[in-house]
Amino acid sequence: MVASMPVNVWTVAVAAAFTALATGLGALPFVFVNRERGMARHWLGTSNAVASGFMLAASVGLLWQGWGLGVGKLALGAGAGCVFIWVFRRFIGENEGIEIARLAGADAAKALVIVGVMTVHSAAEGIGVGVSYGGGQRLGLLITIAIAAHNVPEGLAISLVLVPRGATVAAAAWWSVFSSLPQPLIAPLAYLFVETFKPFLPVGLGFAAGAMIWMVFSELLPEARHDASKRALALGGGISFALMLGAQVLLFGT
Repeated sequence: MVASMPVNVWTVAVAAAFTALATGLGALPFVFVNRERGMARHWLGTSNAVASGFMLAASVGLLWQGWGLGVGKLALGAGAGCVFIWVFRRFIGENEGIEIARLAGADAAKALVIVGVMTVHSAAEGIGVGVSYGGGQRLGLLITIAIAAHNVPEGLAISLVLVPRGATVAAAAWWSVFSSLPQPLIAPLAYLFVETFKPFLPVGLGFAAGAMIWMVFSELLPEARHDASKRALALGGGISFALMLGAQVLLFGT
């Protein structure tokens, strides 16, 4: 049945919507987490370390994919991503009026930054999905499945920031899916205008990687070092980095 399905703008939109919904699955492990324990500072630090590992590995994968598409554009995008997050963070500051997923103040500001970072990231993936279907149904389906599987730990990374700070599992799942909404919005356009979007792919990959790397080293790791032991930091960050990188090698061959 899949082989006879026509490839058009609607099937591409549905495929991209599937990859976006997969991001919400990253919140499921928190259904089994003791919420009281989740509020402990040590658990918060460990969560930040694990989220850092996932995001750094995702950044490595993005940079590797973009390397062969244009090093100059990739570097330009990475620099722009770092600057964007720096400006965005300074703009929102520690605004006490910010609220997101039942969080307020500094916690809400940090949550808003990571959701913003992952939303930027998903835009590049949306281009990837749309462009891949321009190469045929088989390639498009392969990339769709790979990105959907790739999105689950990205949703986990978002949940690791939100839930330990007091957000509900449902809210974490919603914000995870929200961060991937650019995929079904951009993928159909990228499919319709493949040649127009192709030159932007390395810039988008670099931008997403730069934004995540800046977020990790400016926000998540400093807090993880403050709240978690060196052992928890090394194990949590190292294991999550290795798992995410290994998954990308299997899924994308990178």
